Amino acid sequence: MKLIIPMAGRGTRVRPHSHVTPKPLLNVRGTSMVERIVDTFNAVLPRPLDSGVFILGPDFGDAVRDTLTGICERHGMTASFAVQDPPLGTAHAVGVAGDALEGEGIVVFADTLFYMEPGVSLDEADVVAWVKHVDDPRRFGVAVREGDRVVEFVEKPDTIISNEALIGIYYVKDLARMKQGIDYLFENKIHGKGGEYYLTDAFDWMLKQGDLFRTANVTEWLDCGTIPALKDTTRFVLDYEKEKPGGGEALNSTVIEPVFLAEGARVENSVVGPNVSVEAGAVVRDSVVTNSILFANAVVEHARLDDSLVGQNAEVRGFSGSANVGDHSTIG
Repeated sequence: MKLIIPMAGRGTRVRPHSHVTPKPLLNVRGTSMVERIVDTFNAVLPRPLDSGVFILGPDFGDAVRDTLTGICERHGMTASFAVQDPPLGTAHAVGVAGDALEGEGIVVFADTLFYMEPGVSLDEADVVAWVKHVDDPRRFGVAVREGDRVVEFVEKPDTIISNEALIGIYYVKDLARMKQGIDYLFENKIHGKGGEYYLTDAFDWMLKQGDLFRTANVTEWLDCGTIPALKDTTRFVLDYEKEKPGGGEALNSTVIEPVFLAEGARVENSVVGPNVSVEAGAVVRDSVVTNSILFANAVVEHARLDDSLVGQNAEVRGFSGSANVGDHSTIG
């Protein structure tokens, strides 16, 4: 089973934290979005993932590839890469995987987190689209069903024709068949706004050819696409996974749950929490930190932080208030 993750976007809405790290590799409570996706599918699918195919931007360096390769190796998977340049939409992003599009696989657009129940059935459909019920689906693509069978995909409908929002997660029994649909879009210049080619249009072609589509539900669908959304999602995950151990140290300090202290994180003479995630190697000394995310190797000293993000290897000293501090930056 292949895992295909298009991640060539620059993550502009979570800058400055995506200047160095692609958005899908940002940690949420100690684990990157990509690794969470791998963990989730290995837990719920009837067959394990054995390879990862990552579609990157042209300026993604070796460090990104090494990180993704490491994730795959930890889970017994091989890693391969393709480059999307220029970005021409979701169908194009998947299509550049080229010869890797064969066999069965999962396609995931990695700017959200999700939880789902185990025991997903994959054997009675050519494509399974995961969906989430929403009250107002007009901002999303939706799946229109008759009974348990999908009959149409519609991007951002003007009227409420379905409450099943597509969340960018698909099981495809035959990836080569999906590639036929993508190629059809390009050969016939079937594109949407801005000249972009949509994967849902390729799926619509498959539907018209008689392929069988069904839906499956996620229990939670969490946005990580903006700074406010990343904060909100982190708060949710901190509470949802509060029983999972972290491994960091809190010395002569008060910890107000939910708080995550990653292995190698250290809190000294401070108050942290609620809703604080302190990633590996980060240090908090003589400070009060609430409702905040401290990424790897950040340092906070003699500060009072609330509703803040402190980037990797950044330092905040003698500051009181809310801040959004990029990697390798200093306040104070």
